Amino acid sequence: MGGEEIELYVCNTRDDEAGAYERLIGDALKGDSTLFARQDGVEEAWRVVDPILSMKTPVHVYQAGTWGPREADRMLAPFGGWHNPPAAL
Repeated sequence: MGGEEIELYVCNTRDDEAGAYERLIGDALKGDSTLFARQDGVEEAWRVVDPILSMKTPVHVYQAGTWGPREADRMLAPFGGWHNPPAAL
């Protein structure tokens, strides 16, 4: 048995197929709510997410490819600090 390299081309849409928003709007016009979140589910999601969005946690910028910002090193100092793994050989 031997393998053969081939190119695979996949097209998941057809010209007569409705797009996601077209289907959603069409369902709304027909009164079909199966693709819509229920109000209690939306409110519960906001109950969980809103406190996180309201937090005033600072964002610390650091150089790409490093192990993180200096603030992280300071945060871990009382616990023995962070020890960067050795570079790959």
